[in-house]
Amino acid sequence: MARQQPPPWVHTAFLFCLLSLSEAIEIPMDLSQPPTITKQSVKDHIVDPRDNILIECEAKGNPAPSFHWTRNSRFFNIAKDPRVSMRRRSGTLVIDFRSGGRPEEYEGEYQCFARNKFGTALSNRIRLQVSKSPLWPKENLDPVVVQEGAPLTLQCNPPPGLPSPVIFWMSSSMEPITQDKRVSQGHNGDLYFSNVMLQDMQTDYSCNARFHFTHTIQQKNPFNLKVLTNHPYNDSSLRNHPDMYSARGVAERTPSFMYPQGTASSQMVLRGMDLLLECIASGVPTPDIAWYKKGGDLPSDKAKFENFNKALRITNVSEEDSGEYFCLASNKMGSIRHTISVRVKAAPYWLDEPKNLILAPGEDGRLVCRANGNPKPTVQWMVNGEPLQSAPPNPNREVAGDTIIFRDTQISSRAVYQCNTSNEHGYLLANAFVSVLDVPPRMLSPRNQLIRVILYNRTRLDCPFFGSPIPTLRWFKNGQGSNLDGGNYHVYENGSLEIKMIRKEDQGIYTCVATNILGKAENQVRLEVKDPTRIYRMPEDQVARRGTTVQLECRVKHDPSLKLTVYWLKDDEPLYIGNRMKKEEDSLTIFGVAERDQGSYTCVASTELDRDLAKAYLTVLADQATPTNRLAALPKGRPDRPRDLELTDLAERSVRLTWIPGDDNNSPITDYVVQFEEDQFQPGVWHDHSKFPGSVNSAVLQLSPYVNYQFRVIAINEVGSSHPSLPSERYRTSGAPPESNPSDVKGEGTRKNNMEITWTPMNATSAFGPNLRYIVKWRRRETRETWNNVTVWGSRYVVGQTPVYVPYEIRVQAENDFGKGPEPDTVIGYSGEDYPRAAPTDVKIRVLNSTAISLQWNRVYSDTVQGQLREYRAYYWRESSLLKSLWVSQKRQQAGFPGDRLRGVVSRLFPYSNYKLEMVVVNGRGDGPRSETKEFTTPEGVPSAPRRFRVRQPNLETINLEWDHPEHPNGILIGYTLKYVAFNGTKVGKQIVENFSPNQTKFTMQRADPVSRYRFSLSARTQVGSGEAVTEESPAPPNEAAPTAAYTNNQADIATQGWFIGLMCAVALLVLTLLIVCFIKRSRGGKYPVREKKDVPLGPEDPKEEDGSFDYSDEDNKPLQGSQTSLDGTIKQQESDDSLVDYGEGGEGQFNEDGSFIGQYTVKKDKEETEGNESSEATSPVNAIYSLA
Repeated sequence: MARQQPPPWVHTAFLFCLLSLSEAIEIPMDLSQPPTITKQSVKDHIVDPRDNILIECEAKGNPAPSFHWTRNSRFFNIAKDPRVSMRRRSGTLVIDFRSGGRPEEYEGEYQCFARNKFGTALSNRIRLQVSKSPLWPKENLDPVVVQEGAPLTLQCNPPPGLPSPVIFWMSSSMEPITQDKRVSQGHNGDLYFSNVMLQDMQTDYSCNARFHFTHTIQQKNPFNLKVLTNHPYNDSSLRNHPDMYSARGVAERTPSFMYPQGTASSQMVLRGMDLLLECIASGVPTPDIAWYKKGGDLPSDKAKFENFNKALRITNVSEEDSGEYFCLASNKMGSIRHTISVRVKAAPYWLDEPKNLILAPGEDGRLVCRANGNPKPTVQWMVNGEPLQSAPPNPNREVAGDTIIFRDTQISSRAVYQCNTSNEHGYLLANAFVSVLDVPPRMLSPRNQLIRVILYNRTRLDCPFFGSPIPTLRWFKNGQGSNLDGGNYHVYENGSLEIKMIRKEDQGIYTCVATNILGKAENQVRLEVKDPTRIYRMPEDQVARRGTTVQLECRVKHDPSLKLTVYWLKDDEPLYIGNRMKKEEDSLTIFGVAERDQGSYTCVASTELDRDLAKAYLTVLADQATPTNRLAALPKGRPDRPRDLELTDLAERSVRLTWIPGDDNNSPITDYVVQFEEDQFQPGVWHDHSKFPGSVNSAVLQLSPYVNYQFRVIAINEVGSSHPSLPSERYRTSGAPPESNPSDVKGEGTRKNNMEITWTPMNATSAFGPNLRYIVKWRRRETRETWNNVTVWGSRYVVGQTPVYVPYEIRVQAENDFGKGPEPDTVIGYSGEDYPRAAPTDVKIRVLNSTAISLQWNRVYSDTVQGQLREYRAYYWRESSLLKSLWVSQKRQQAGFPGDRLRGVVSRLFPYSNYKLEMVVVNGRGDGPRSETKEFTTPEGVPSAPRRFRVRQPNLETINLEWDHPEHPNGILIGYTLKYVAFNGTKVGKQIVENFSPNQTKFTMQRADPVSRYRFSLSARTQVGSGEAVTEESPAPPNEAAPTAAYTNNQADIATQGWFIGLMCAVALLVLTLLIVCFIKRSRGGKYPVREKKDVPLGPEDPKEEDGSFDYSDEDNKPLQGSQTSLDGTIKQQESDDSLVDYGEGGEGQFNEDGSFIGQYTVKKDKEETEGNESSEATSPVNAIYSLA
């Protein structure tokens, strides 16, 4: 069960908060008034050349103003250009290029004029420019030849775009250029090398420009570097040299500035903009850059360092940021400085912008136009768009510099005045009209409004009004009493009345009265105070078993005059009430709970003014054996809340709290929890104070000094916790000095020249008095210098200008108005870290195997770490493979070795490859300089698995295998090994091994039988051995049946094979056809004519007719030609001639080993019977059918 914090009350009165309290009184639109510009485009208006051009200008006035434009200070005739149109009831220009045209032809400076009979208002001068993204000029760049250790600048020189493009450097393969203290991009887009190293040749360098409007990136032809070096990497005599630069034969040099050049420069920046100072230096070793301001500190709240400390950015510059800054570039060979004189100028900015002036006839008034800038801006007044000097004279108007004074104004004085203040850096233009009206007070809001608010909320009543002269407004309650202002009420300048906290007695009728010399107007607002909506019986978390019924309660108390709506959410989404659910006024019942019902259920009680939420979680168990709802199964419930809390025995540090227990609802109360709330540090937040057995209802509470306590009690039984009791009365204890100090005191550097001291602030029960503060002390450890101290009211303090990573002793002591706390403990902290200054030396590499190496190095001196040593780190990359045709990725990888270690192992390398490796020291700030680059070669290893191993079976006799070479040969391939075995169900044949040459990637295997399947395992080999094998199986036949007992001696029962069944059916059909023909011939007693061509002539003993025919009826006892003998040699009867069993199905010796059919479909003839003695009729089933006729 949980009560959610509802959003702020939503009610009608808050709509009035939308009005700005400082907003000037506006003339109602039904009264005559000069034009006012309400919307316009920005001064520098850059447009996309692919779109139509839109220049906005909108204004209001009565009568509605008309519009016209100037372009480059000359009248712009819109009617003469078919591409240009003006929106209806607006001055917005639309330039349409759908029918052609060049947007560049319309570039220029535009100004909008809005005019009616009372004056003319002007827009800003809008400079229209078309975005440009020109192509990079084609150029052929020769390789840049540079000596190792020398500085280098690669110039970008991007094509001029509008707006300026974003510059970044990448390689031609679109890999970003790694930038660091040595190599970085300047603000002008050039790439600077403080000193060139041999590894800079590993990539090329291409400048890229990204243009905003066209969303395109243009790439310059890449630079290729050729670094001349005195010592190649394989010079083993220099590998163990302690200094990388000298080991490589690179002379160390003092720093010199690459940008800006010289010792001094100047820079101008406009107020409100960002100041960017940049210093890029060359030198060996790479110099460090530090920034300072002469005569003061850098503004810590606005200054930040960029580009590896080479740039200093100060945001939102103001005049106090002007002065001299200098950057200091230093390495171990020396240091130099460059001074930059910063001048802060300013475009005009308002001190007092002119506002519309509404006067009554005869009144006096003034327009003030006051601006500042550097240089001092000039002020030019205009009236209705014309210089004031050329306007008709007005005896009631006097110009005094930045002020126009009006005396005894008349109706004819109505006009729109423009103040234009400008200097060389920009301008400001403001319109302000003078309207002379004679209008009695009038109310602008509906009369007799009803405002309903929730008790204890803040609200604001508004009474918009107008009149000329400007009326005064006063508020009254219930038509009597004095003007409301002060206490719980506050009246703003625009007349709004704020009531800070609504109480019941604030309900009533409020009257606002506006008065001027022409009369008065009043309006009434009826304020009704409503009780808040509260859920007093919230739904509880429940565990239910599937299939049972669950009821979630939600009882609400609300103001009876408001319409209450109660609805439910499930998992924060609206709940659909289906057939299994029943929603009642104060509960939700779920019948037949299912797993999908599990989740959170939120009861939302809302009125038109406020709402309250309460959430519970339903857990559904799958077991249906027992009923679910504990409240339904057991007559037990959570206890009722305790009541009637009373404080007695009041003492300085203790008090007795007594309460009356609530009903335990059939479950004994086991515990009471006493909570307290204080109104100074965390008002409204309740904390646990103590816990007591359920058998007591009175307890002595130990208290802390200077806490304004309020208590409440919660009862607990085995079912759950009660609602908290109503709070007790407050009791404030007397104050005392703190008895403890803040905990978790730390000192850590956030920059290399500071230390931030932090601690956990003390809470209300340990403050012991008002104005709790902390005395922070620090000094360098082991120096015995005097303590520095400062008093802090927060929980942190930053010590500046500290040396790099030195220990400090820190103490933080609590203090209040009654005195100091005990003497604090001393904590050791450290100032900020800087990058390490040295690299590991004497790096030795030993190859362990084809994928791992061991490293050993000499530790760096502790003073060069400049911080806490986190780890030694190895950066390594695969330079190439010993297989010349194999492309490899040269992506850098890293391996870290935490702590002060001297050895480590780098694993997961690629065999048979050339590697390079560098070591660095890492502290909390980052990496130090890199060690000398080491090279090593990994030996051959076993290859990875062959790729894309494919098994295809084009027919029942052959299987085709194909594969590709391994992705990682890891050496020189000497061949492939194929192992395969036949299997049929659970029976497995003998394994066969085939070896292939390294170039062979195909193999065709002849199957021993068409039924068995094969399992293949293929691996590649190098001299080291066989690598990982890839395994595939031959595909199963489309209609393969499960194995049966008919498979013996690795031979399958083909009687269940589809091809065999088809063959047998065809044979049976043929035999049946022949039998039918023979039967027909026999029944007709016909004679078969003997053909002339016979292989064996008839013998004289045959009882044949002389004409060469014989009587079919005489052959009753002979087997029919084409009939089948049985397996025992007897003649089968006609009714069994078509049996598949007679053809040897399932019998022994009827099939070859490969399953082919070898049975005979005819029996042996009698010796006297001649072969082929059938007639031509008998050979044709069609003729046999015709013979039936």
